[in-house]
Amino acid sequence: MSDPSDEIEDETTPGYKAPEKVDMETMQSKDADDEALNRWKAQLLGGAGDAKSDDPRKVIVQKMSLVVEGRPDVELDLTGDLKVLKENSKITVKEGIDYKIKITFKVQNEIVSGLKYCHTVHRKGIKVDKSSHMLGSYGPNKDSQTALTPKEQVPSGMLARATYTIKSKFIDDDKEVHLAWEWQMKIAKDWA
Repeated sequence: MSDPSDEIEDETTPGYKAPEKVDMETMQSKDADDEALNRWKAQLLGGAGDAKSDDPRKVIVQKMSLVVEGRPDVELDLTGDLKVLKENSKITVKEGIDYKIKITFKVQNEIVSGLKYCHTVHRKGIKVDKSSHMLGSYGPNKDSQTALTPKEQVPSGMLARATYTIKSKFIDDDKEVHLAWEWQMKIAKDWA
């Protein structure tokens, strides 16, 4: 089986150049006389002191939730065995509904710039859709943080009713893949 992150294309914005990587001490001391920049750094680095860890990962992706208005969120735990998740994660949704994807994660040790959620949707092995959502930059924090994608719509109609495999990844501006996973969505005429 191939790594799901190999098949997901990361869409880049033309002309965008990722900022140069600097450590947190340099970031905090840089441009000390700029009041607006200092407010932004305080907001970004607010909980940084408590977010140091011996774990070398910068981002720990904890769970993904499918958010549909008027229904309880459907959550996938991303901290366990991702192979088991792929086999046991079929989410059944009603055709034509609007949904958002919420990612819960923890940033530790350093700032993560340009965090994105990307996925490709496959039906019977053929790619039918792809999506990439910029979520923003995050500083280290001892507490979990969440990011929500814009609203999307599930296809509808008899031909759309099927089971789809979704290959997802969480990536940053440095092209570091923090987590790649696969899950399944079944589109049905009604909720299961």
